[in-house]
Amino acid sequence: MPIWFVEMHPVKQALLATIFTWGVTALGASVVFFFKQVNRKLLDTMLGFAAGVMIAASFWSLLAPAIEMVRAEGGRPWVPAVIGFLTGGAFLWAVDKVLPHLHLGFPMEEAEGIKTSWHRSVLLVLAITLHNIPEGLAVGVAFGAVAAGVDSATLGAAVALALGIGIQNFPEGLAVAAPLRREGWTRRKSFAYGQASGLVEPVAGVIGAAAVLLMRPLLPYALSFAAGAMIYVVVEELIPESQLEKNTDIATIGTMIGFALMMTLDVALG
Repeated sequence: MPIWFVEMHPVKQALLATIFTWGVTALGASVVFFFKQVNRKLLDTMLGFAAGVMIAASFWSLLAPAIEMVRAEGGRPWVPAVIGFLTGGAFLWAVDKVLPHLHLGFPMEEAEGIKTSWHRSVLLVLAITLHNIPEGLAVGVAFGAVAAGVDSATLGAAVALALGIGIQNFPEGLAVAAPLRREGWTRRKSFAYGQASGLVEPVAGVIGAAAVLLMRPLLPYALSFAAGAMIYVVVEELIPESQLEKNTDIATIGTMIGFALMMTLDVALG
């Protein structure tokens, strides 16, 4: 790992890492410059893959370090894990009920959140943006944990998390841009909307890292919060969307591969 990155302030590390994850979102959206339509089976496989990455990251990169941190300090390790995990899910549930958005493949009449006259394109972007918030937060908290001196948190593990989140962001950018292109939007406009869904990650990453450094006692809760929010997204959004067209086998295989890859990255680099 480059020395200049190791010696960088953790908030800057989190910013750089989440800029990378946003960049992969933009890379996924850029596919519309080459193809007008994307095979639905391929997209479902990629959505399943993203779900697998997020499930594995939620445990190995977030919950496990939170539990080990509390155990090392002589506390009850399950308390912050449970409270933080459920709070993260509750937060995403509340935002889901308020923020207008539309999940991939669903008709306009099934848009969620406060009723609005916003166009389908905006609602699609907001749906992906909503679940990019916990991803950026997770990366930021992971780098903050390293700076806070948590034994179970390593720079390699934080980098592994950023790599995993970045890889699974590719289908997310594509999932926004491809439907817009298919509906007749220009390549540039479809790309612009697709990459915009990932812009929230650098913001959430910086907030997560800064919050951990300022309030270290809350770190186990913050790690578990990010894990709960990510699992909520997986169960409420990614898995249902990957199964919508009945491509259940390939979507499930994608989930297994994504889980295995993230597990490998975390164990190997952490």
